[in-house]
Amino acid sequence: MTTLLRRFFNGLFNIRREEVAAILVAAGFFFCVLTALMVLRPARDAIGMGRGLDEVRWLFIGTAVVTLGVNPMFGWLVSRFTRLVFITATYAFFALSLVGFYALITVAPAAVGEISGRVFYVWFSVFNLFSTMVFWALMADRFTPEQSKRLYGAIAVGGTLGAIFGPWLASVLVKPLGTAAMMLVSAGFLLAAIGAARVVSWLQPGQSKEHATETAAVNRTVIGGNAWAGMGAVLRSRYLLGISAYVLLMSIMSTFLYFTRLSMVAALGDDIDLRATVFAQLDTITQVTTRFGVSVALILLPLTASLGFVGLAAAGSFAVLVLFQATFSAIQRAVARPARETLFTVVSREDKYKSKAVTDTFVYRGGDVIGAWTEGWLGSLGLALVGLASAVVPLAAAWALLGLWLGRRQGAMLSADGASAPEKGVPRPVASPAG
Repeated sequence: MTTLLRRFFNGLFNIRREEVAAILVAAGFFFCVLTALMVLRPARDAIGMGRGLDEVRWLFIGTAVVTLGVNPMFGWLVSRFTRLVFITATYAFFALSLVGFYALITVAPAAVGEISGRVFYVWFSVFNLFSTMVFWALMADRFTPEQSKRLYGAIAVGGTLGAIFGPWLASVLVKPLGTAAMMLVSAGFLLAAIGAARVVSWLQPGQSKEHATETAAVNRTVIGGNAWAGMGAVLRSRYLLGISAYVLLMSIMSTFLYFTRLSMVAALGDDIDLRATVFAQLDTITQVTTRFGVSVALILLPLTASLGFVGLAAAGSFAVLVLFQATFSAIQRAVARPARETLFTVVSREDKYKSKAVTDTFVYRGGDVIGAWTEGWLGSLGLALVGLASAVVPLAAAWALLGLWLGRRQGAMLSADGASAPEKGVPRPVASPAG
C-alpha cells in the first residue's frame, strides 16, 4: 500500500523519494503561515470597513508608506545576520505584536477605538505580505530552479489547506473564545512556522555529504550588503523590474476584486459581526472551491481577471463573485504564485531576500493603492463594475505579455547559468538578472 501511495504521489507531483521529507516540512511551514493569516483576515476586513470604503483606501496609502519604511529594516537584518536569525526574528516580531494586540484588547479595552483599529488594519496588511514573502524567499534559497518547477505546486498545497483551515478555525473558535483570542491562535501558528523554517533551512532533498557541508555553510553565512540594496537592484535590472511590474499589475487586479467584494458586503448592513461572519464564509467557500477547482483552473491569471470582471459587470451577484474569486484564487495560488516564485531561483541570494522584499511588499502595496483609488474614481463617475471591466481588459493583455517575457527571460538566464547547485550563491555564482 505504501509503495502504491508513493508511486501515486511521484506521478502526481513528480517528487523523488529523497525529497519527500523536505516537501512535507515546507508544505507544513506554508500551512502554518496561511493559517495564521486567515484566522485574522475576516476581522481585519470587518474592522477596516467600519467607516466606509474611502477609509480603506486611505488605509492602503498608510500601509504602502509603512511597508516602504519597514523594507530597509528587513534589508538591514538580511545584511547583518544569518538567514536562520533574520527569518526567526521576522516571525517572532509579528507573533509578539499579536500578543501585544491581545493584551491591549483584554487588559485595556477602553483604549481600543478607531485609531487602534486602523493601526491593526495597517499592521495586518504588512504582516500579510512579509510573512508570505519570507516563506517564498527561503524556498527560492533552498531549491534549485529545476526543483522549483517540480515541487512548488506540491508545496503550495500546504498553503491552500492553511487558507481553508484558517477561516474555518476562526468560525469555530470566535464564539466560545472571542475575536481577541484569534490573535493568540495566530501567534501560536507563527511559532510553529519558525520551527518549520529552521528544519527546512537544514533539510536539502537528495543532498550528498558535500552539499550537506554547503548547506551548513550557507546557514552560517551572512549575506551582507546594505539595507537599501534591494531597491537599487530592482531599479537596475530589467528582469527584476519586469517581475515588479508583473506583481504591480496582479496587485491592481486583486484590489479591484477586493473592493468589489467589500462593496457587495457593505450593502448587507453596518453590523461588524455580520460583516465578519460573511467575510469568513466567503473565504471558506472560496478556498474550498479553490482546492477542488485547481484542475479546471489551469488558464492564465490575466485571462481569468478579464473574463471574471466582465461576468461580474453583467450579473453582479454573490454567486458570480464567489465563482470569480474562487477561480482567481485557484490560479493565483496553484499556478501563478509557484511560477512567479520560480523566477527568483535564478537571482543572487541577496536579491532573493532584499529585492524580493521590495517587490512583494512595497510594489505590491503600491498596486493596492493604485487599484483602490482607480476603483473609487471609476465609482465616482458612476461606471462601477462596467468601468472596472473596461479597465481590466487592456491591463490583462499587457500583464499576459509581461508574463510571457519573464518566462522566456528566466529560461535564458538558467541556460546561461548552467545546472544549478542546491545552494546557490555560495558554491557558484548566479547569472546576472540585468538585461
